[in-house]
Amino acid sequence: MTKFSYQLYSSRNFPPLSNTLKELAALGYAEVEGYGGLFSDVEQAESLRSELDANDLTMPTAHIGLDMVEADPKTVVGIAKALGVGMVFGPHIGEDQRPSDAAGWRAFGARLAEAAKPLEDAGIRFGWHNHDFEFTHGSAVHPMDWIFEGGPDLAFEFDLAWCIRAGVDHIGFIERHADRLLAAHIKDIAPVGEKADEDGWADVGDGVIDWRATFDALAKTKCQHFVAEHDNPSDGHRFASRSIAFMNSL
Repeated sequence: MTKFSYQLYSSRNFPPLSNTLKELAALGYAEVEGYGGLFSDVEQAESLRSELDANDLTMPTAHIGLDMVEADPKTVVGIAKALGVGMVFGPHIGEDQRPSDAAGWRAFGARLAEAAKPLEDAGIRFGWHNHDFEFTHGSAVHPMDWIFEGGPDLAFEFDLAWCIRAGVDHIGFIERHADRLLAAHIKDIAPVGEKADEDGWADVGDGVIDWRATFDALAKTKCQHFVAEHDNPSDGHRFASRSIAFMNSL
């Protein structure tokens, strides 16, 4: 049986975190994915680890900003070790930092590869998590491809819903990067015109994505972690419960 994870960012608007962790464990989630707002130092990470242990949850993956990874890798390693995190993914860069051409994206990939070294030396994988801006509709090659050309050993957490929103074939992209795809965000897209109050996202299984085909494709990759996520749910419990029920039905 597949172990499913939950991106805690999905519940940021529904505190306290302690209740969220209890709820996720009761629903059958085995893992959670952290994000930078939950831990700025090792002490906070150790406190969170205690809560995870109390609920029989693990945190194998986490999002930590590239600025922190570059500026203070020692603390990032300490946070990861305290939480039991084996994979750290850079989650985003601001629009003003995004390259405008292939050479720039390749250089960004090389920058990520350099940032990865202290983490990899400590036994922690480092890679990138995409949004839509790393893809170009109508193109056979995307900024995400150029990133991997610049950083050929980078790990990849694929947010397939953002890829789809960019108008790109996510199945084809999964197949192209099967060997580096170690984690995936399982996020659904509402039908056009629906769920405007939730930014057009949907509970997993309630949207338009063909999940059987998607999971069949992911099964042929090195994906180890399947992370349910919703960027702006109006009801955190509804999202968490409906999503894991659907994923378990596949």
